[in-house]
Amino acid sequence: MTSSLTSTAVLDNPAWSSLTGAHARFAVTNGQAARYDDDVAPFHAVADPADPQAWKDLAGLVPVGGTVAITGAGGAVFPGWEIGAGGSGVQLVSTPAFQSDFDPAAVRLGPADVPDILDLIDRTQPGPFRRRTVELGTYLGLRAPDGRLIALAGERLHPAGWTEISAVCTDPGHRKKGLASRLVRAVAAGIRERAEIPFLHAAAGNVNAIRLYESIGFVLRKRTDFTQYRRVA
Repeated sequence: MTSSLTSTAVLDNPAWSSLTGAHARFAVTNGQAARYDDDVAPFHAVADPADPQAWKDLAGLVPVGGTVAITGAGGAVFPGWEIGAGGSGVQLVSTPAFQSDFDPAAVRLGPADVPDILDLIDRTQPGPFRRRTVELGTYLGLRAPDGRLIALAGERLHPAGWTEISAVCTDPGHRKKGLASRLVRAVAAGIRERAEIPFLHAAAGNVNAIRLYESIGFVLRKRTDFTQYRRVA
């Protein structure tokens, strides 16, 4: 059973829960819509994706021609917006079978490490990462003997009672050594120390990543479809 603090309901709209809760200091809000500061993350959210007023509020945060990716809108069309491309993903949550553990070789990464982080992100393309994304939570890395950053994982969305593990990536020359799973376990150990529950997102087509997460104790909670919208007026 989960307590009210760890209800899975917040995972249906985790960006909104984050922006109006733990990450409010990074949020730009307008009524029933919010977004992260541009240099923190590219995500937007609305309180209710089916509410036309929320989309009017969102228009106040997005310039004409700008795009947003929103889950839960079901492809509905709203005044001032047109539908673009979409995509599919999966959301996984940790189970009691998942064994988290601190890793003595993992180093805490901060603002001084951002150039190294962005270099690794560029080489591996795990998803969006911006100059201040590292401020969203704990980011851990593993370095080669020469000091080069070769693996990364950290915390991103932070809905009530939960923390998302994100930016999981390994330099192509250092894969198949278990580095990613080590860092996922280490980041999760810090999350559990706060009495929160780790969860993850992955692209539906990223079979290798999904397999890895399931092998260490994550289970599929739901499939997520998102639609890209472009503001036209």
